[in-house]
Amino acid sequence: MNTHRKPRSASSPLTQRAVRLGLFAAGVAGVATAVPAQAATAAPHAAIASDHVFSHADRAHHTQARDSFTVRQFGTVNAAAVRNQANAVSAGCSADDDCRSVALSFQIVTFAGERTHLNAVNLSDAANRSCTGCQTLAGAYQFVVSTPTPFTFDRGTQRQLADIHRRLDELSRSSLPAAELKSRVDGLAGEVTDVLHDAAAKAPKGDARPDVTMHRHLDGWPGH
Repeated sequence: MNTHRKPRSASSPLTQRAVRLGLFAAGVAGVATAVPAQAATAAPHAAIASDHVFSHADRAHHTQARDSFTVRQFGTVNAAAVRNQANAVSAGCSADDDCRSVALSFQIVTFAGERTHLNAVNLSDAANRSCTGCQTLAGAYQFVVSTPTPFTFDRGTQRQLADIHRRLDELSRSSLPAAELKSRVDGLAGEVTDVLHDAAAKAPKGDARPDVTMHRHLDGWPGH
């Protein structure tokens, strides 16, 4: 029995950007727990969001799956610090009695402002601890929407995001092979991006165009 941990991506998960007139280069990835989105009633000077999903499988609980789908709308801010993280662990099982651990986190963040400083972190980590033949997958998706003026998602957008959330729940708890699971989850992330682009296009116009970006980090079997 040995301990095996997949290496993290070489690229830094920490992105810090000065955003001017709604244009930003930070990543989008997502974790969510509630749809419709929660909109800020006032315009705070700073916004902070942290979402984390953790799954642990072992001999007592051979199959474990956790997912999160969170929508946060902050309105106008001068600075934002957002963090999204997924961790999955399989421990103490064997090739004849293997474990499966899946953790998936989708985080959607929207904000507006003439000049916003963004600190965005998106991380995932999957570890097999003395777990030969175990299946362990962690995926973090962070979506950031920047607009020149604040807006909130309408009911149509909320319904679309709620449907994606429902399907993410089904996927995370499925027994699909790893390659197909990753492909399906990536497909859902693509749908989120399309929905957010459509929603941002309806936001009040300003001097800058709205922008949607995504950060994606997958770790675990069978490779990245």
